[in-house]
Amino acid sequence: MSETVANDQVEKPMLGTLLHGGVYRIVMQRPERMNALSSEMMSALSGELSRAAEDPAVRVILIGSEGKVFCAGHDLKELTSARAESDGGKATYERIMRQCSDLMQQIVRLPKPVIAVVTGVATAAGCQLVASCDLAIATDTATFCTPGVNIGLFCSTPMVALSRNVAPKQAMEMLLTGESIDASTAKEFGLINRIVPADYLDQVVQKYAEVIASKSARTLKIGKEAFYRQLEMPLSDAYDFAAQTMVDNMLARDAEEGISAFLQKRKPEWTDS
Repeated sequence: MSETVANDQVEKPMLGTLLHGGVYRIVMQRPERMNALSSEMMSALSGELSRAAEDPAVRVILIGSEGKVFCAGHDLKELTSARAESDGGKATYERIMRQCSDLMQQIVRLPKPVIAVVTGVATAAGCQLVASCDLAIATDTATFCTPGVNIGLFCSTPMVALSRNVAPKQAMEMLLTGESIDASTAKEFGLINRIVPADYLDQVVQKYAEVIASKSARTLKIGKEAFYRQLEMPLSDAYDFAAQTMVDNMLARDAEEGISAFLQKRKPEWTDS
């Protein structure tokens, strides 16, 4: 009996993972904490993303969650408890905000596509997480918001990712009102790519990701890096950079193979080189 109790009290891993068909699912498993981005959760996500980046079997990464809340943003209990520290929490707040910023930039710089799979509420830094991923698929019941203004804490770091995904006035509407938007509005705003009924989400997401995973990993890496780099450049510089990227890409083995396969009407055999 004591053994059974002990097993019941064992906490399951913070993240669940599964690799299938080149698609690597990372699932946040803290629904009782609304999958908040505590320091521990961010460390776990960062570590898992680093491992996935180095694993050649992983070609596309999915970030999902258990429960009704995809991610509630920062762990407010963790932040509040830091006020008892001698500096009023300043050092802790600086560390956590830096950690969150590093995680979001890690996703952008990862050499493989990252897709957010949103099955519930994505709020504050949780909305930031969605915006930071390369693509996002949501159920028709998912909602999104940046409600910091409601508690006197403007969503300044979520604003960075949000403003790079949606039009300025739409981003400001979310940031200034703190109100939730539904999945349809989020798609209209450009925050998510697709809306899928919950009953079909897993198979649709897997098929969607496997289409991307079937491409040359080298080509995806080149393309993702170039996409984000050119966004920050003036138009002329962006074209110069993109043209040179195309030249370098043309010299790659997979480009030679892909073009030959197209002309010969056959399926390409990627070497990821």
